[in-house]
Amino acid sequence: EVQLQASGGGLVQAGGSLRLSCVASGFKFEDYAIGWFRQAPGKEREGVSCLNSLNDITYTSDSVKNRFTISRDAAANTVYLQMDNLTPDDTAVYYCAAHLSHSSSYALCHDGPTDWGSGTQVTVSS
Repeated sequence: EVQLQASGGGLVQAGGSLRLSCVASGFKFEDYAIGWFRQAPGKEREGVSCLNSLNDITYTSDSVKNRFTISRDAAANTVYLQMDNLTPDDTAVYYCAAHLSHSSSYALCHDGPTDWGSGTQVTVSS
């Protein structure tokens, strides 16, 4: 059974930082694309940052570029999202997700995953 368990969300002031973690199980982590999506109230879910686990090529959306960094620990089957210089516009539920048919980070973030994980709430106060 594929499982993607996200954690690390919370309440932070604008300008602060958080690091999200996603522990993956039930599939061969290093063969596929894995990444982070978010959904703010009243908005569509969007791909934030995704990783090609085969070659470590990443895709990051323009809205968070230079502030958010995706990385992984293959030994721990864990992917991280380091979020710096947070703003109230970053407030959303953040979801971990994977595509178990390919490893393209760009395709995952733009076309969506085959498997969704749990979400973790990030709230940024002004």
